[in-house]
Amino acid sequence: MRNKSLKLALAASAVLALAACSASPGGGGGEAVKPNFELTANTPAPSGELDKLTWATYAEPFSLDYVYAFDYADNQILSNVCESLVRLNDDMSISPGLASKYENPTPTTWVYTIREGVKFHDGTTLTADDVVASMERHLDPKVGSFWFSVYDRVKSIEKTGDNEVTVTSKVPNALFNESMSGAAGVIGSAATFKKLGADYGNSTGGVNCTGPFQFKKWQSGEKISLTRFDDYWDKDLKAKAKELDFVIMTDPVARVNAMKSGEVDGSWLVPTNAVGELNASGAGDVFFGLNTSVNSLVVSNPDGPLGNPEVRKALLMAIDRTGLAQAAESGFAKRTNSLTSESVWNRADQATKDAAFKELVDYPYDVEAAAKIIKEQGVEGQELTLTTAPMGVSFSVVAQATAAAAESIGLKMKINTVTPGAYTALFSDPEARKGTDLYMTSWYLSIGDPQEMFSILRTGDFANYGKWSDPKFDKVVNEGLQTMDPKERFTKSLEAQKIVNAELPWLPLYENTNVMWMNKKITGASPSINFMYFPWAAKIGAK
Repeated sequence: MRNKSLKLALAASAVLALAACSASPGGGGGEAVKPNFELTANTPAPSGELDKLTWATYAEPFSLDYVYAFDYADNQILSNVCESLVRLNDDMSISPGLASKYENPTPTTWVYTIREGVKFHDGTTLTADDVVASMERHLDPKVGSFWFSVYDRVKSIEKTGDNEVTVTSKVPNALFNESMSGAAGVIGSAATFKKLGADYGNSTGGVNCTGPFQFKKWQSGEKISLTRFDDYWDKDLKAKAKELDFVIMTDPVARVNAMKSGEVDGSWLVPTNAVGELNASGAGDVFFGLNTSVNSLVVSNPDGPLGNPEVRKALLMAIDRTGLAQAAESGFAKRTNSLTSESVWNRADQATKDAAFKELVDYPYDVEAAAKIIKEQGVEGQELTLTTAPMGVSFSVVAQATAAAAESIGLKMKINTVTPGAYTALFSDPEARKGTDLYMTSWYLSIGDPQEMFSILRTGDFANYGKWSDPKFDKVVNEGLQTMDPKERFTKSLEAQKIVNAELPWLPLYENTNVMWMNKKITGASPSINFMYFPWAAKIGAK
């Protein structure tokens, strides 16, 4: 067994080494060198308008209905059409959005003053009734909102004045107001919800919101077209482009070629193995921005071998995560033992932030020790299924490296490759996850607080895909969510961080940066992860 394990470990290392060489920035061979790069807060302001802005997206949205917008493909488009009560800024701070003011008069109430004079895309005026209707959809079991966990402790949502809405919770909810800066806080037209019913947010019905762009047409499998909304309330964010097309390009090679040829003007989630190629082309520039995501392996089958935390530990130890970060992301990433990025701990005191990472248990790359655990747990020869999609080098490299790691310690692993659309369904449809033991995610947090990550791993939460359950963890997270004092809350978060680190409900791989590309003709966007909820495209114009 030992000799076989070592041979397979060498094979796994060869997979990573080959990928690292082929993914080396600049496209050259030889040993990959860790690239030097700096984060950009904002690109220069534009000097003029655009007739049309064309943006490439890696996948078709699952829906443009905010209650189901739970992934990059959905939210990067929706953020330009629909707006939230609170606005998420590029440094992950918040400021007033459709609510001109928000107050927390008691630990269990949030009072929102609704901005006056705001128009929906059909010309009707935003009212407090629209706000109540939009928020109450998250509580309606017939709707089945993917964001229900934000509202799970809400007692009532009431219109308490002509332009005022009060949300009362059963217990204090420290993250509720910040969560109103994302999809959970999006406001739509109550009349349109009623008119369109189940067609709201799909390719037939579209949406009726208040953002700087309005929905025009959705050609399934091809593109989604938006037009500038000239009656937009925020004159400082009036769209510079008259039209905005999101072109659906599921093939990463085709997407990169479209950037180089000028077929598209920009794209998010640029494959890191193409950074050197894109920079060398001279067609545009790659920008690196603030990120809140960690690439992890979601353990989705509690009844299989990975339902055992010792087996999860062994598999993680069999993966050379340092090599993986180099191979999968061309070095634009770093190995981590945490499911939360360092950026979401920025508001903690320095001692707590340091402890959140330095005091974690490390899982070193040790194939021999991992193989011993597999043998002790009696799961040698058992098969796992990893589901992936052809969405970039990182997906294939992670899949191959994980499969090789599993084989190196005595497990078997089947790689199940599905379409990008079917892969996206793993995050929303339990039926889609049947037969899958694990799959990769680049899981981003919508706010700058680690409690958001921990809240989705509580027993019974919608995004707790592997049905992991730990009463001690649930208790400390619920206490943290009810703690309004930031310092005390981050102390609770530290406890949760250590429990997750010990139990490994998901397997943390590496933390990476947010990558955006724009051609030489345009400027204005911030490369921050806030593009998921901020109308980023409105800022882009001609240089």
